[in-house]
This record gives sequence, structure tokens and C-alpha cells, in this order.
Amino acid sequence: MKIPPVKGTRDFYPPEMAVRNWIIDGWKKVSVRNGFEEYDGPIFELLKMFQIKSGDEIVEQLFSLRDRGGRDLALRPEITPTLARMVNQRINALSKPIKWFSVPRLFRAERPQKGRLREFFQWNIDIIGEDSPLADAEVIFTTVDYLREIGLTSKDIKVKISSRQLLADYLISLGIPEDKLESIYVILDKKNKLPPDTFEKILAEQIPDTSTVRKILDFMSVDSIPQLKDFVEEGSSAFLNIKCVLDNLDMMGVGDFCLYDPGIVRGLAYYTGIVFEVHDVAGELRAICGGGRYDNLLRDFGGPPVSATGMGMGDCVLEILLKERGLLEKQLPKTKIDYFVSCVDENYKDVTVEVTMKLRSAGFSANFSYKITKLSKQLKQASEQNAAKCIIIGDEFKNNKLAVKDMATGQQELVDYDEFLSDIKS
Repeated sequence: MKIPPVKGTRDFYPPEMAVRNWIIDGWKKVSVRNGFEEYDGPIFELLKMFQIKSGDEIVEQLFSLRDRGGRDLALRPEITPTLARMVNQRINALSKPIKWFSVPRLFRAERPQKGRLREFFQWNIDIIGEDSPLADAEVIFTTVDYLREIGLTSKDIKVKISSRQLLADYLISLGIPEDKLESIYVILDKKNKLPPDTFEKILAEQIPDTSTVRKILDFMSVDSIPQLKDFVEEGSSAFLNIKCVLDNLDMMGVGDFCLYDPGIVRGLAYYTGIVFEVHDVAGELRAICGGGRYDNLLRDFGGPPVSATGMGMGDCVLEILLKERGLLEKQLPKTKIDYFVSCVDENYKDVTVEVTMKLRSAGFSANFSYKITKLSKQLKQASEQNAAKCIIIGDEFKNNKLAVKDMATGQQELVDYDEFLSDIKS
């Protein structure tokens, strides 16, 4: 009986593993050059940690279990709660601002669909202890820095930026009670995902006053900062904050990737300020990534009130987009080795193994054939493995000689075995 993989998971054969490593290596490289340090945590945590952040309904969306001690645990669906717990544990010892990144393996018990699996990798970057709009801009810049490096342009993707604080201020100015804001956020977050008529109908069910609904719809249709002046005070902190973020992104050289879009609300309740998502321009895929400011999370986990902003990017949608744009295959580094050691004489099979191991011990990548076959077959193996050079051990070895063939040029020369070993050691 053949056992299939669990639905919503992936097997990483060498070609798929090469893609995964290339994506993750890129995330790490860009994080480090933007001043972030890597961290990680356990793959499972106490279930209550995720309930604190997302409520009891989160239990149905993750893989939970009970250990032998009767503790309710969960495989991590995200790493932000772990980050909050870790920072709170050493809050007084850590120098601020904290700039950390992580590439965790995450698990969500959801229905698998295009771009959303039950097991995936996610790039997280966070800045903790800095409330300046410059920190929000830096998180967005780092995100674009990576996407730009892998070949995506402003014609492929857009960073849609909004402000939960700005939205809250406007809704309250319309007379909407503060305790009703979160339920409205959930509806407004669906604006770009639903037909206009359907969205308006759902909003009207929450807000009976048609005049108020119309004002909200007008606000949600704004597509530039200057237009906001008709809805909010120019001198308000929320207005100045988002304007400053967008100005900083212009100054950083990524303004052509970014735009203001009030339809970006982010459904999670813990966002407190700037929020953003990156989408493909065609709008055919779900968000590539998203993030924003979450100034209350550390306090909710029992720590002091500390400002924080961050971003999370999964590998699934990103990989789909890169394949559709034809950007993946041509950027993947080819598997290659320094030497392939071939043997055309059964008498020297042990020498072949010995030479290979000496090469490896000297720090070179090297391989050999387990079977003594025709030289043409072994040269084909060398070519398939993208070997830079092929060492040929045959009849000349009785004179302590071996042949070294340059696989790129085809040039071949006889060299003294002892001199060859001396050279690789040096």
C-alpha cells in the first residue's frame, strides 16, 4: 500500500529543496544587510499563548494536542506570540530597538487552497522598542528590498499601505462606538475581496444609518494622501504618521512600489497603527505578505507597553508568483561540484576513492562513480553534476600520473599524482 503525504503538506525532493533554500537564503541575506538578527523558538507552544493573541476561535485553525502532563499545546501557526514571550522574558536586558528576524516552519489546520497550505515557511521581521514612523518605513523597505532583488518590479507588485489609527479616528468621528470598531474592521478588511454590492450590503447590516455607510464607503474609496484632507484633520497624529511613512519610503527610493489604500485593514485585532500588504498588480493571487504596527502585544502577554512593528511573508504565494513571472528557474543556482573522479581501470578503484576523499578533506566538493564503466559514461556523469574538472585514473597511474580534464574547455593534461595532492593541500 502506498502512503500519500498529508493533504496540505509538501515533499521536498532535491529540485524543490533547491527552491526552498534559495528563497530562505535570500530572506536571511536581506534581513542581515538591513540590520536584523536571527532568532527562533520552539515548534510548539502552550495553546493559551495563541488564544491570548487571537481569541478562542483560533483553536479550530491550528493543530493542537495535549501532552502527558495534561497541558494543552499547539504547533505554532505563527511566530509573533513566541517573539512577544521571548522579548518579555528578557525585556530589561535587551538593548532597544530590537531588530530581529526569523524563518519558522508554521502549521495551520485550514482547508488547503492555492497559495495556502497547512505547513509552510514564513519570513518574519520585527522592530521592537521604536515608535517612529521611520521604523514602519524600514520594515516596508526591507520587504521591498528582497522582492526587488529577486526580480520583481513596481509593475509586478504594489505595497498597499493604510492606517488602523486613521480609520479608527474617522469611524469614531462618525459616532461609531469604540467597542464596535473591531467587528467593523473585519467587514472593511473584506472590501477588496468582495463585489462592491455585496460589500455594501454586509456593511449596511452592521451600520443601519445609510448616511454613515455612504461616508465610510467614500472614505474607503480614497486613493491618495491629499484626498484624506476631506475626511480627517491634517494635523492629527494619524494623518502625519502615514504621510511620514510614505514620504520616508519615497526618500528610501521605493516610493514607486508603494501607495495608500484604505482597503487594507488587516483582520487581526492587535494592529494599532500602520498596516500594509503586498499584492501582485494583476490581483490574481492572495497577499504575498502583510504586516503593521502592534504596540499592545507585549503588554497583552504580561510585559510592559512597548511599541512594535513587523511583517510576515510566506513562501507559497511568493513561489507561485515567481513561477508565473518566469523569474524562478533562471535564478536558481545550479548544483555543481569541483571534481568528479573517474576510473577506467578496475585495478585503481581504491585509488579513485582515496583521491575523492583527499579532495573532500581539503575542502573541495568531489564525487565518483560506484561502478567502473566506460569513460564516456563517467564523463556524462561529471557533466550532469556540473563538475568543474574531471580526474581520470587509468593506465597512466602505473607511472604515478593522472589526467585532469577541464569540463568547460575540454582541455586535458597529465599531472604527477604526488604533486597534485601537494597542490590541493596548499
